[in-house]
Amino acid sequence: MSDGNAGKRLRSSGSYGKLDRDGFIHRSWMKSQGLPDDVFDGRPVIGICNTWSEITPCNAGLRDIAEHVKRGVWEAGGLPLEFPAISLGETQMRPTAMLFRNLLAMDVEESIRGNPIDGVVLLGGCDKTTPGQMMGAASVDLPTIVVSSGPMLNGKFRGKDIGSGTDVWKFSEAVRAGEMSLPDFMSAESGMSRSPGTCMTMGTASTMASIVEAMGMSLPYNATIPAVDARRRAMSHETGRTIVRMVLDGRTMSQVVTRASFENALRVHAAIGGSTNAVIHLLALAGRLGVDLTLEDFDVLSRDVPLLVDLQPSGRFLMEDLHYAGGLPAVMKALEPFLDPTAPTVTGAPIGAQYEKAEVWNAEVIRPLDAPVKADSGIWVLRGNLAPGGAVMKPSAASPHLLSHRGKAVVFESIEDFRARIDTPDLEVDETSILVLKGCGPKGYPGMPEVGNMPLPTKLLEKGVKDMVRISDARMSGTAFGAVILHVSPEANAGGPLAIVRNGDEIVFDGPSRSLNLQISDAEMEARLAVWRANPPPVATRGYAKLYIDHVLQADKGCDLDFLVGASGSVVTRESH
Repeated sequence: MSDGNAGKRLRSSGSYGKLDRDGFIHRSWMKSQGLPDDVFDGRPVIGICNTWSEITPCNAGLRDIAEHVKRGVWEAGGLPLEFPAISLGETQMRPTAMLFRNLLAMDVEESIRGNPIDGVVLLGGCDKTTPGQMMGAASVDLPTIVVSSGPMLNGKFRGKDIGSGTDVWKFSEAVRAGEMSLPDFMSAESGMSRSPGTCMTMGTASTMASIVEAMGMSLPYNATIPAVDARRRAMSHETGRTIVRMVLDGRTMSQVVTRASFENALRVHAAIGGSTNAVIHLLALAGRLGVDLTLEDFDVLSRDVPLLVDLQPSGRFLMEDLHYAGGLPAVMKALEPFLDPTAPTVTGAPIGAQYEKAEVWNAEVIRPLDAPVKADSGIWVLRGNLAPGGAVMKPSAASPHLLSHRGKAVVFESIEDFRARIDTPDLEVDETSILVLKGCGPKGYPGMPEVGNMPLPTKLLEKGVKDMVRISDARMSGTAFGAVILHVSPEANAGGPLAIVRNGDEIVFDGPSRSLNLQISDAEMEARLAVWRANPPPVATRGYAKLYIDHVLQADKGCDLDFLVGASGSVVTRESH
């Protein structure tokens, strides 16, 4: 504890320190859980925000993790109080977990603000739980720290490692191409997910856990310690100690997450081959914190950063291998010339202290700067008359020969249209075509699902075609791969140019120049847009889905709800009785 903070009146004292009727109410009902009188003596009250759920397999281990955090809080002289937040299971929720990320952020924000806590530990891991929790916590701005679920153990199938998501896409295409039998496909299912934890590929869950660590919002190795490894429990215990110190030192989330933190995160994101979904989440988080971050920053800041981590889907290995190779500290040490070592962290030490002594134990998994996995990494931000608000691409996951391409559009007006026609023998498509999918943006689906990595037509798979340029206003799983152009903004259902693309239109994509253009005249573009009408209109007439459709921002702004951008702080002046 810091002596300078001895006797400091904490936020929770406004509820638990009162010697009146309101104080009686606050304390008495809490004592029904068996808490002794002296825990309300002014010590830090730590909220543990838990997204544990049996319907979110990635987060199924967090009930145990919470207990280890509590041990650390008690040991450091705090009072730990666990509370739930809605849990978003990426593999289970329909129509897409992304629809509910902002609802989770609202849940977290109001739970933190409305309750008498002084600091918060965010327990999440599955794709949308980490960003949703961080967005909500940012708008309150108490001392905050993150413990991630941790990646599951490597998948196994017939003596070989297989990766979450990435090998699902590969096996599925192999079945459709006649290269893998259905019984073999089904037998791989039980070997892919062998333990609690998040996807062990560099999907969105592992990406966000890595970004949290790179931003200094967690203790070292948070991103990579396997979910079932005892060291994750030890780290959780130490996290409980750390959050108490953060409260006593007054170290809030906005003091930890600065512009320098975002810049480090974007460069680490490039080096690890991180998910394109991180673009949307970090833009939204920056909007909550008031940090000036733009879509272009993802391209500019990562332009010279090579891919250093040889991990699926951009490489060969898995998260368990990355941890044994040295974890994220070793990655950051290898990336040292690109990073700002003075950026702050939850411990009070600069971020450089978390990686200055790190070593690489397997140079096949974590490469040096002079021998990277690939020179092209990070995120390409594309613009042109087809994407005036921008679009993104992950070059490290694409086929090199398709990083510049000209082809004719094969257009699908909706996901239902795509699924009905993609495998029809008379579909007019060849390997030079560009698949275009509409109606899958934030408003159009709603929720912007991970369907952008469209399966290829069966008749091309049977010819040995493995990749094609695909364009949509959707997202794709961080575990996916291919020459996939995503997040086209404005989306089709908002009247963006994507809405008026027709079969046979020529599209020119030039990755090195970051351009994406529909080869029609300005006059033709204006004429088509003038007669365009949303089809179908948004389907929600009530509830959260309607609120989302009415207020969601476009992908280039992070898909937050317009009225949630910014912060309301932590002050609540009125009592409940």
